[in-house]
Amino acid sequence: MLTDYLLSNGFGLFFGGWTQFGAAFGTAFIIMMLFGRPFIRAMHAWQKKGQPISENVPESHRQKAGTPTMGGILVVIAALVGAVLFMPADSMTGWIALLSLVLFSIIGFIDDYKKVTSQSKKASNGLSPALRLIVEGVCVVVLAYLINLTMPSYIPDNSLALPFGIIFPLGIFYYVFAYFVICGGANATNITDGLDGMLVKLYIPVLIVLVVALYGATRIGFMDTVLFMPATSGLYPVLGAVFGAVLGFLWFNAKPASIFMGDVGSLALGGFMGTVAMLLKSEVIMGIAAAMMVLILLSSFIQTMFFKITRRATGTGRRIFLRAPLHHHFEELGWPETKIVDRFFVMSVLFSGLALMLLKFA
Repeated sequence: MLTDYLLSNGFGLFFGGWTQFGAAFGTAFIIMMLFGRPFIRAMHAWQKKGQPISENVPESHRQKAGTPTMGGILVVIAALVGAVLFMPADSMTGWIALLSLVLFSIIGFIDDYKKVTSQSKKASNGLSPALRLIVEGVCVVVLAYLINLTMPSYIPDNSLALPFGIIFPLGIFYYVFAYFVICGGANATNITDGLDGMLVKLYIPVLIVLVVALYGATRIGFMDTVLFMPATSGLYPVLGAVFGAVLGFLWFNAKPASIFMGDVGSLALGGFMGTVAMLLKSEVIMGIAAAMMVLILLSSFIQTMFFKITRRATGTGRRIFLRAPLHHHFEELGWPETKIVDRFFVMSVLFSGLALMLLKFA
């Protein structure tokens, strides 16, 4: 790797974690800016009709018909190139994080491909919900097993780190917990990706929290009770590359979006987010930082369950929200799309600020 070459030639003093972060960030961002427009043209030519607009979204979304999707392909490629160029070759934590990014991007690609080729306006004709949960579960088991191997000797196997320095062993339920963290993250980002620019704007504050958590995990005394895990230092270029890639994508995804992220990107970013949180033993902190995305996911779940329960009890399904997920509810109330995105962004910043405060006790 380029990092190993530079270190072996005497540049180690100037090529530490933050330099790797910055170099990977810049590389991924430049890739997005250089290849973003040609990639959009290529997706236009291939997809022709673009992403089919679901019949479950507000009428205002019909004007987005013809916009290409699967922009997450370029995001993942840019992140991989930026990370691999500057990541130490022996960084197990870095490779696990990138493995998560790739595995969930493949799952998302299958759904996107089927959706685009079939032009279905209903749920994706890719993997069935049951099969998708099983495939995601298999990925999580592999990732959780590998994550556990990276933990230092003073952290018990299959354990959960809670605020105030509490380490709670989970045993076999560690894998159940991992499923909620990693798959929950993937599905939260997937549901959040519903308005132009919203996923990136809600995702970046969470990334910042993970970067601070990484700094705390690799610096003794930075925060008194943060677990010291020097092996996670390989995550600096990985987080930097993902940061640069998603920020570059926002250039093209800001309203009016020239391209959509698609499941290939949203699932990948969510699975990556959960995996990095587990590598840093910061799952609770990440959950707080990503609370806005969690609320969006919960709104969809609550709406579905309430409709099914009331239909079974009364014969007529009822709804709590005008439309789910939560951002579509506010669209039905008449809020402009940009106002919803900006206010959700503000909430994401506030939740991430709370998470940063709690890092002191994590």
